Amino acid sequence: MPPCPSALRLARRGTVTGLAAAGLLLLTGCFAEGSGTSSAEGADGATDARIQAAMMQPPRSGLSPFSDDAFKLSRWSTGETLIRLDEAGDAQPMLATEWEQVDETTWSFTIRDGVTFHDGTALTAENAAASLARAVAAEPAPRILDGVEMDVAAEGDTVRVTTAEVDPLVPQRLSSPQLSILAPAAYEEAAVSPVGHGTGPFELTSLDGTSGATLERYEDYWGGAAAVAGIDVSFVPDGTARAAALRTGEADVVESVPVGQAAQVDEELLTEVPMPRTNTLYLNTEDGPFTDPALRAAAREALDPQSLVDGVYEGRADTAAGLLGPAIPYAAEGRDTDAYRRLLADRAAAGDPAGEKITIGTFTDRAELPEVAVQLQQQLEAAGFEVELDVREYQYIEADALEGDFDAFILSRATVLDSGDPVAYMVSDFGCAGSFNLSRFCSETVDAALAAAEQAPPGEERRQAIMAAEAAILAEDAAVPMLHERVIQGEQDGVEGAARDPRERELITAETTVAE
Repeated sequence: MPPCPSALRLARRGTVTGLAAAGLLLLTGCFAEGSGTSSAEGADGATDARIQAAMMQPPRSGLSPFSDDAFKLSRWSTGETLIRLDEAGDAQPMLATEWEQVDETTWSFTIRDGVTFHDGTALTAENAAASLARAVAAEPAPRILDGVEMDVAAEGDTVRVTTAEVDPLVPQRLSSPQLSILAPAAYEEAAVSPVGHGTGPFELTSLDGTSGATLERYEDYWGGAAAVAGIDVSFVPDGTARAAALRTGEADVVESVPVGQAAQVDEELLTEVPMPRTNTLYLNTEDGPFTDPALRAAAREALDPQSLVDGVYEGRADTAAGLLGPAIPYAAEGRDTDAYRRLLADRAAAGDPAGEKITIGTFTDRAELPEVAVQLQQQLEAAGFEVELDVREYQYIEADALEGDFDAFILSRATVLDSGDPVAYMVSDFGCAGSFNLSRFCSETVDAALAAAEQAPPGEERRQAIMAAEAAILAEDAAVPMLHERVIQGEQDGVEGAARDPRERELITAETTVAE
């Protein structure tokens, strides 16, 4: 294997010694090299610079758009959808310029003129509808369509989407990277191939298995050519190696620097992005001590989330004021209302645990959770509970947790799923018929609040309904939210315009630049 030019360049500069560069190559492997064929023509301020990106996970499904690999396509700005979401989670135009709800179950999306796929094929309503239809028919179904019955057809310059049931979130669903629109040629083989078949500012030109990928600037991009010539991607699952690549300058943009490695990196190269993920203590309301609202309240009062943030997360997390954290921009404002406070006013008062024995479960797959469990054990025992811990790998503990075998369970939970909306999470975790109801919780009041949120149209009305549902859940102490996690993103000095996206849909965009 030839030496990596970028590492040798750093050694010549004196940024690292030759031996250090060699050590870095052994640690990370060579970063993918671009073809070098892109020119700087086609956009004001465009350069021949390339971005070296270190991604956390390699593709699991060959970059199939129907899998979680689709988020790589969107983070590299090669795959695009009909709709994009703004910071508040509201639908905005992308490959569709406008849309309307024709009736309760039918939506019409007007396709943007002048868009070409990377293979030169023109985007039309017919091939956009065909691309969506392939996603609808895929087995297993893309997660965003799980449980959704949908028909897609072209009508003139529009795509018509019909659902079996009323669904106010159809536009938001179509923003999922799993519904990226690819050229017809992408579907000619059994395995869908995004290579050369997207519509974004960067064309995916090659995928080297689980090692790396190469993308080149697409000069005919409908939104104007990208600022840099391309992206060279390396998949670096080892967190220590990703941090080293950032520290030595081998990578320009690095996904997810581990908390434990952050101290080894210049703080100016790190950006903390709030995630829509809440570390929560679920309390079993169906069986055991926490059937008593007073003991649930006692557990809530006993916890000290700030000590978890300071100790376990080294200050790189946010204490929770509710189920939804700072990655949800309207959450804090929604709690600062009389209506929200009234819903919490009748919360049960804390009772005396009096040595009540409880078992708390959690898992090892997220490195922080076992340490969180130990600290919670100490806090609850100080309040008068007797606590036993059960910590295993997630695959060996999930079934027991769902069966209600624990009095409490610690979970790091994504609160915003693929539609950019938290209602699905709330229904799953706290609805009487919820499929992930670790608290074994059922409340007519909460179910009514969740139903109102599900039926509310996107926008301010839905946001108010979401916050009312959160307050109704917290009022019954079915779960105690403790902290909201952050992801640490690395950006080399000289990188400008990299996206810092809590939903992890965007990373390198047409506007991202890097110093040559």
